[in-house]
Amino acid sequence: MDLLLLTLGFMCMILGVFGSFLPVLPGPSISWIGLVLLYFTNAIAANYWILGITLLITIIISVLDYVIPAKGTKKFGGSSYGIWGTNIGLIIGILAPIPFGFIIGPFVGAFVGELIYSKNHKQAFKAATGSFLGFLASTFMKFLVCMMYLGLFLGIVWQYKLELF
Repeated sequence: MDLLLLTLGFMCMILGVFGSFLPVLPGPSISWIGLVLLYFTNAIAANYWILGITLLITIIISVLDYVIPAKGTKKFGGSSYGIWGTNIGLIIGILAPIPFGFIIGPFVGAFVGELIYSKNHKQAFKAATGSFLGFLASTFMKFLVCMMYLGLFLGIVWQYKLELF
């Protein structure tokens, strides 16, 4: 049973890292579930401080994930069309067979979204830049947290490696 929980936890960690880039998956939340699964194993003693602190970080990051892109768009004079365009552009950019589509897609999507809203090219470009910068900041923050959770997961497994196998 421990090996199954360890495997599921590790799969959650990897899915969480991918989820930090995809707007459909809540990356930090999935990674936190991986930590919880690790602590359900019999070989590793539960540390409620680590789980509590990482849960608090996950909640804060989840809230900021919605606030940062909106603030970036608003600061540069954008609308909700730019935010929606960023998310749609990201999905298209990931699926499209172009290099760096996951970076180009959100910017183009925000630009098109703002063009639909305002019809002003300069304003749309400025708002798309704000939306894109907010998206990048939020994604980078989620990626860092997921990588820290993965490091914590691997560190705990390494510490207790003799008891698991």
